[in-house]
Amino acid sequence: MSRITPCSRPVSSRSPASTEFELLPGARALSARYPIEWGVLVDPAQEDTALFPRAEIRNTLLAARDLRWAAHVCGEAAKAIATDPLNAPLAPAGVQRVQVNHSFKGSTPTQVAAARDYGRRLGVRTVLQCSGAFPLNQTGVDWLYDVSFGTGARPDRWPAPSPTDGPFCGYSGGIGPDTVTDILARIAAPDGALYWIDMESGVRTDGAFDLAKCEAVCRAVYG
Repeated sequence: MSRITPCSRPVSSRSPASTEFELLPGARALSARYPIEWGVLVDPAQEDTALFPRAEIRNTLLAARDLRWAAHVCGEAAKAIATDPLNAPLAPAGVQRVQVNHSFKGSTPTQVAAARDYGRRLGVRTVLQCSGAFPLNQTGVDWLYDVSFGTGARPDRWPAPSPTDGPFCGYSGGIGPDTVTDILARIAAPDGALYWIDMESGVRTDGAFDLAKCEAVCRAVYG
């Protein structure tokens, strides 16, 4: 059986802070049953806009160290990581992975090395996006197949999973409670394959993160 780690991004600054904090008990309950990584979008230029929480909200959430967190860094902050990883601003404390969303056009070997070095500087794993086959020769970072970029667009095809001795890889694009079973069948990972699935719009209702949808995905994946 393949092992899958769902990754969901629960925070939207469209909701009041109290609503976000009320999600924590439910997130803890799901994390006790399923291997979930929770993500927060980070871009200082977009704080307090749709999907990007204010720093005080983000920091309070990340203080819940009993949950697994990833920072999805965007905008100029991500570009700084890809160009000058040893001097780029630090990611928020409390995360175990940092996804560097520096470009819609993939990463050069130099940018891959920069993301790797940034992760080593912080003692975390770093993630880059790709839009085709996983670049199995580019090691030192995790890879997310992403042609959706949070829009919910579902790709026509899915790349083959990484071999067990390759980089850790994941999938995104149109994944939600109603599609996850079919998408996993199309990915057709062999027994023992390790990968994760990433969701943004697929686990939201009217723009707000929906724990019930997250739980429905987990039930579909794990039974």
